[in-house]
Amino acid sequence: MRAVITGITGQDGSYLTDLLLAKGYEVHGIVRRSSTLQRPRLDQQVHDQSIYGKRLFLHYSDLTDTTSLRRILSRIVPDEFYHLAGQSHVGLSFEIPESTCELTAMGTLRILEILRDLSPSPRFLHASSREIFGTPICSPQNEDTPLNPNSPYGAAKAFANQLVKIYRDSLGLFGCNAICYNHESPRRAENFVTRKISIAAASIKLGLQKELILGNIDSSRDWGCAPEFVEAMWLMLQQPNPKDYILATGKTHSVREFLELAFQHVGLDWKTYYRHDPRFQRPVEPENLRGDASRASIELGWKPKTSLAQLAAMMVDHDLSRLEQSILEKQ
Repeated sequence: MRAVITGITGQDGSYLTDLLLAKGYEVHGIVRRSSTLQRPRLDQQVHDQSIYGKRLFLHYSDLTDTTSLRRILSRIVPDEFYHLAGQSHVGLSFEIPESTCELTAMGTLRILEILRDLSPSPRFLHASSREIFGTPICSPQNEDTPLNPNSPYGAAKAFANQLVKIYRDSLGLFGCNAICYNHESPRRAENFVTRKISIAAASIKLGLQKELILGNIDSSRDWGCAPEFVEAMWLMLQQPNPKDYILATGKTHSVREFLELAFQHVGLDWKTYYRHDPRFQRPVEPENLRGDASRASIELGWKPKTSLAQLAAMMVDHDLSRLEQSILEKQ
C-alpha cells in the first residue's frame, strides 16, 4: 500500500507515519521547502537508512502549488491520501484570516480537483475539526449537527468539510472527514495551550522558568490523545464505504484542570506560578463543544483510552526528559 500525507511533519502526520510504516506501507510526505531541514518529529525515520529513501519519501510542494502537487501525485499514484496540512491554530486565524482560508479551504479544493483526475483515485481523508460547529445548537455534537463556525479557521474547515461531501456524493470520490476534537501529545506544537503548560511545568520544576502566562483558563475542551486519533483515521479508510466520523472522548475538561494535573505531576501548586494575560484570549471562545463518537465506536471499533491525567503526565515527562538532556549537553 502506498500513502501520501500532507502535514507529515506535524503532530498527527508524524504519528500517522509511524503507524503506516509499522503496517508495511510506503509513505510519501508533502513538505514545504524552507531554510532549515530540521523536522524533529521525523528525525528517527529520516536518519534510519533502512526506511528513508526506501519506504519513506519526502517531496517538496505547497498547498498553493497545484502544478507540483499534480506532478507528484501523478507519479506516486497513491492508494490512500491523508490531508492533514493547513493553518491549524484557531486563535491565530483571527490575525491571518486570508492565509488561513487560502491554505485550509482552497488547499483542500486543489487537492480534490487533482484526485478526481487520477485513475484510480485514492481513498481520501480530510482532517476536519470540531471548530466547524463553533457555537453549536446542541451538545454533544454528532455527524449530523449543523455547522456554525465562529472563527476564520472554523469557517475554512467548514468549507473544506462540505467540499469533501460534495466530491463524495456527486463525483464518487472515496472521501471522508475525520471531525477531530482536541487531541494532544508530546509532539504538540509549543504554541498550543497544553504544550505551553507541560513545558512550563517541566521548566519551573527544573528552575528554568518562573511563571506561566495564559489567557482564559476556564474554557473547556474535549481532549484526546493524538496517536489514538490517527489510528481512527486509518480505520476510516479501511471501511467498505466512505463516511464522516466524529473523533472525540465525549468528556470536557477546563484548561484549569489540565494546568492542575500537569503541575501536580511534578509536585507543584500551579496557583503559585500562573499569571493571567487577556492578550492570550480568543475574540470568541467556543462553548459546549463536546463530541459524540458513537458512530466511530460502533462502526470502527474505536474508543479513546487515555485519560486527561495520563495525557498531562505523558507530556510533562517528555518535556522534563528533553530539558534535562539539554542541560546535560550544555555542561
